[in-house]
Amino acid sequence: MAKLQIVKEGDETLRKVSRPVTEITPRIITLLDDMVETMRDANGCGLAAVQVGILRRIVVIETEESGLIELINPEIIKEVGVQEEGEGCLSVPGKWGITRRPAKVTVRALNRKGETVEYTGSGLLARAFCHEIDHLDGKLFIDKGNLVRYLDPDEVG
Repeated sequence: MAKLQIVKEGDETLRKVSRPVTEITPRIITLLDDMVETMRDANGCGLAAVQVGILRRIVVIETEESGLIELINPEIIKEVGVQEEGEGCLSVPGKWGITRRPAKVTVRALNRKGETVEYTGSGLLARAFCHEIDHLDGKLFIDKGNLVRYLDPDEVG
């Protein structure tokens, strides 16, 4: 496994739409492993492949509640309610904000074995699903439509 370089705001790669994965190859499996290592090393709870400069529809998420979730070609298939909570991003260091996201989200994707999986999450996990899938479509949490307001540094816990 290898720790990858995280692409930062201002790099045009983050604004590009990622391509679907058509075949799960050993390179895809290695990418998943490297993304998990990179996310954990950066103390993040989610990472999209585009954040490490690879325009593929791949996401890893890990919360205390969910454990590790690996998603290939994820899509949100159901949204319920609304939440406004704090959010940050490994690609937008030093900026935090209150975002408006669904309170509960169901996602369908492939796992590393090519099997179709579904996950439903609320709270942080729902935000992470939305945040990371937005990355795959070239969107950041600071973009209009998500961001309610920026947080001052003394508001960040």
